[in-house]
Amino acid sequence: MSTSPATPARAREPFDRRLARAVQAVTGRSLAPYQSAIVRIGFSLTWLIFLLRELPHRHLLYGPDSPWSFELAQRLIADNRAFTVLLWSDGRIWFELVYGLAVLSAALLLVGWRTRAVSVVFMVGVLSLLNRAVFVGDGGDNVLHLASIYLVFTRCGQVWSLDARRAAREARAARAGESPRRDVVGPLLWTVLGGFLLAATWFGDVSGEWWVLVLLWVLWLGNGLWWLVRRVAPGEPRILLDALANLAHNATLVVLMAEVCLIYATAGWYKIQGSRWEDGTALFYPLHLDYFSPWPALSELLGASGIMVMLLTYGTVIAQVAFPFTLFNRKVKNVLLVMMMAEHAGIAVLLGLPVFSLAMISADAVFLPTAFLVWLGARAARGRDRLLRRTPAEAPAESLPEQRRTGEEHGPRTLVG
Repeated sequence: MSTSPATPARAREPFDRRLARAVQAVTGRSLAPYQSAIVRIGFSLTWLIFLLRELPHRHLLYGPDSPWSFELAQRLIADNRAFTVLLWSDGRIWFELVYGLAVLSAALLLVGWRTRAVSVVFMVGVLSLLNRAVFVGDGGDNVLHLASIYLVFTRCGQVWSLDARRAAREARAARAGESPRRDVVGPLLWTVLGGFLLAATWFGDVSGEWWVLVLLWVLWLGNGLWWLVRRVAPGEPRILLDALANLAHNATLVVLMAEVCLIYATAGWYKIQGSRWEDGTALFYPLHLDYFSPWPALSELLGASGIMVMLLTYGTVIAQVAFPFTLFNRKVKNVLLVMMMAEHAGIAVLLGLPVFSLAMISADAVFLPTAFLVWLGARAARGRDRLLRRTPAEAPAESLPEQRRTGEEHGPRTLVG
């Protein structure tokens, strides 16, 4: 009886080749372009809504009329070294200028205009106002504080932005053989920011933490190098800078996802240790506090049902503890993600904490599936065209990221989809 030769085992891929493929995955492209765009829109919209809502009270919150006086702020900053430009002067004109720039940068980042430069101004505005009076906030300010730094390192204007429209317009002009338009706004904007950096360095002793100034200088010099390379050496130097930008973008998204998981995990495990969460009555008490009852009738109706209070209390704990463990199962992750967003929407309505809720929903958006975001973007584009009464042929073509343009539907699976 003859025996067939054993089938040779499949040769294992060499380690260096696997390593090269991994490096290519994180440096060859900016992953999750739609997720980074929705995160940008969410956080800028949250900050803009907060600034406009508190516009009549801005002097009491962060300005010269604040109970947390300029002298107290100086003493606190000298101790914790938090960055803020509001300590450069205690005058009203300087405060109004900083507050106005914070509003403007939030609006420009929302629509994605010059996101590289505007994201830096956005970060400075957020840090300056929040660090001026650290005792003003509802928890969402902590998330917004970190997110403003993260956005600086992401390429969050690839889609759903004016930057994407300008890039698509330049690409069409290049394909048509037209000479590129001279960019005057970009160099002018970075020149103005360079003057601000010189002033920030001059006032470094009262601005707070030194590493923020170092970060701002690195960003300014890096973007200047980017602009120079694009015009002088668009070959390998441009590829290297693109790889570094992609690496920073992808790493920042991982940090943001880890932060969201950490927030929910710590919140859930701390709740488990509380007796009110163990017996299912924790939600009953905030629903009966006047300070957290913008809709008393609705809060009373919900708090009157013991079964509903128990289900919501236990459901909150289960969802928060389980969420980090469901990231590798897309279907379960998406279900829990909807539950978490619905929970934050309920907190905004029932407890009157809209800024906290919007900030957490914006952070949760990094886990939204790409297919849903593409569908949402298409619906929004159709709604925009109907509002402007434009036909699809008249609507400007949107620039899609490379991984969507090439039809790579079966590429590596990721946490965000």
